[in-house]
Amino acid sequence: MSGVEQNVNDPYLWLEEVTSDRALAWAREHNEVVIDRFASSDRFSVLEHRILDMLDTDTKIAYPGRRGPWLYNFWRDAAHPRGLWRRTTFTEYAGQNPEWDVLLDLDELAAAEAENWVWGGAGVLRPTQSRALISLSRGGADAKVVREFDLTTRTFLEPADGGFSLPEAKSQISWIDIDTVYVGTDFGPGSLTDSGYARIAKRWRRGTPLEEAVTVFEGAASDISVSAAYDRTPGYERHFVGRATDFYNEEAYLIGEDGQLRLLDLPTDAGVSWYKDHLLVRLKSPWQVGDHHYRSGTLLAGNFPEFLSGTVAFEEIFTPSADTALHGYGWTENHLLLITLENVQTRLYVLTPGADGWQTEPLADTPPMATTGAMNLDPLEGGDEFMLTTSGFTTPTTLLSTSVGGSTEVLRQEPDFFDTEGIETEQYFATSEDGTRIPYFVIRHRDRKAIPGPTVMSGYGGFEISRTPAYSGASGMGWLERGGTWVMTNIRGGGEYGPHWHTSVQKANRYKVYEDFAAIATDLVTRGITTPEQLGAVGGSNGGLLMGVMLTRYPQLFGAIVCQVPLLDMRRYHLLLAGASWVAEYGDPDKPQEWEYLGKYSPYQNTRTDLTYPPILLTTSTRDDRVHPGHARKMAALLESQGREFWYHENIEGGHGGAADNKQSAFQATLIYEFFTQMLIERPETT
Repeated sequence: MSGVEQNVNDPYLWLEEVTSDRALAWAREHNEVVIDRFASSDRFSVLEHRILDMLDTDTKIAYPGRRGPWLYNFWRDAAHPRGLWRRTTFTEYAGQNPEWDVLLDLDELAAAEAENWVWGGAGVLRPTQSRALISLSRGGADAKVVREFDLTTRTFLEPADGGFSLPEAKSQISWIDIDTVYVGTDFGPGSLTDSGYARIAKRWRRGTPLEEAVTVFEGAASDISVSAAYDRTPGYERHFVGRATDFYNEEAYLIGEDGQLRLLDLPTDAGVSWYKDHLLVRLKSPWQVGDHHYRSGTLLAGNFPEFLSGTVAFEEIFTPSADTALHGYGWTENHLLLITLENVQTRLYVLTPGADGWQTEPLADTPPMATTGAMNLDPLEGGDEFMLTTSGFTTPTTLLSTSVGGSTEVLRQEPDFFDTEGIETEQYFATSEDGTRIPYFVIRHRDRKAIPGPTVMSGYGGFEISRTPAYSGASGMGWLERGGTWVMTNIRGGGEYGPHWHTSVQKANRYKVYEDFAAIATDLVTRGITTPEQLGAVGGSNGGLLMGVMLTRYPQLFGAIVCQVPLLDMRRYHLLLAGASWVAEYGDPDKPQEWEYLGKYSPYQNTRTDLTYPPILLTTSTRDDRVHPGHARKMAALLESQGREFWYHENIEGGHGGAADNKQSAFQATLIYEFFTQMLIERPETT
């Protein structure tokens, strides 16, 4: 029986009609209740303005994206809420008051075209940097319009004049040369995968209709997506195709001069990349090559031409340990930089290939309880220069400029946005039900250690996304300054300890993610940090699913929950928007053996009238075309029918991030902290 057939009796199925008058009227009615209860006080207004001032301030770092001699930046402030796309030189940027060359004013564009444009990024043609393919979305959706932009005249090139242009879709487009692009988009019926992404990749020449673009690859409807791209490295130019058969497996093909495809015989779940003649393979599962057995999480390096000829000998250039995992890597002109996590704290190394193999040395000192990362590596035009960022829970981000073997210069440092005096960060480990040690960070004022206090723990636990220490002015202003304790969890499902930390809890083992989070909640109480009545939890997207499970399976552990842009109906998630792309993570509910374990935790199917639930705030966005707003809507309607203490707020714009501009972001953040303040700090005094 299909998912649709098993849900014909769902009384709230009508709430999946995203923009129906009835569904939007229902959402607006619930929004009014939330605004009246939480967003009408002076306290709310003061915090909202503080957060908005932080988001709008000129003192925050304008993070640049390096493209050869240019540093590009997208900037929002009070005068430009939709934002400015601009660029400058490194010399200017290194000064106190850089002069920015504004390329596109999105506020002016939105006003002139009467569209709610939200910036979606730009692909700049290199090396000339004379053109860009700009992506714009309506209200922050994943689906975007793509238009070609002339960086010399600062105007869009109209299709009638030969400009590349794509209508709204979840497209992929990239430059080959000034007159040619690779494109995957909605070409018409049958051209998209079941997940809503491009199934066909084509080569499109300027001045020809999109319908005449030449197909280079077709995938299957069951694939996630197909894409084609061009490696422009001088002397090593390569055309290639990627076919994502599911969320974690991708086939890579080289396109020969005759148009023939050559499949690279490598593990499809591995991270595969190349630079000049260097081939890198980051393993996500064990791999045997001849007599060599390589562990999951290992980074291998080999000679690409030798690999293609079948004679390659791989070298292990990073080997994981029980406490150490590879977090990221990237090339400068002559070196490979590695970012590792050692018990969720970063370490940096520089690797240099040579005739006698690879040499490894520490790259830079990294502060404890912080995250340090490398950015703006440009191996083709940037030499061995790059930038470093470092940030901690109570330490605002510092941006530094450096090079391999060179000196380091501080470029920018963000100011403190909240009072950090006396606030400390500690790391603890909880023991999950199967005996696994699960790390988490506790951020609180030293004077709050004597007795249990109001605490909020955040979690995600999926898709191999690692959560590392980072400064958050909003949580500092909204929670830490109010005497609260903040907890960041590193539950399984992420990548904090390598691929196994993720793959060990996919599909049938998903329940262990929830056991991890519950174990930390219990550990917080055991250590005297908080009590169940004072403990809140927050998570979004996959973390919203986590919150739904906490509500329905572990309600006794929490005093309040915030569930943002969540998945909650796991019986129908694969039928809604991009849901089909996540079957490799969760399982296929249309397969009885997989619904068997999905059905045991799916929050929408597991509410129980015999249990008392903590108060919950559900938030979503009408324009979220990744996680369907129907999940949050239907759960809210179900909880309402059961007489639960719940609140629901839907931003009519915002996409999957929940907000389309700084003002909306400030409102969303303030709403969360006001909710927790009322539920966890003030509530015990009035009940």
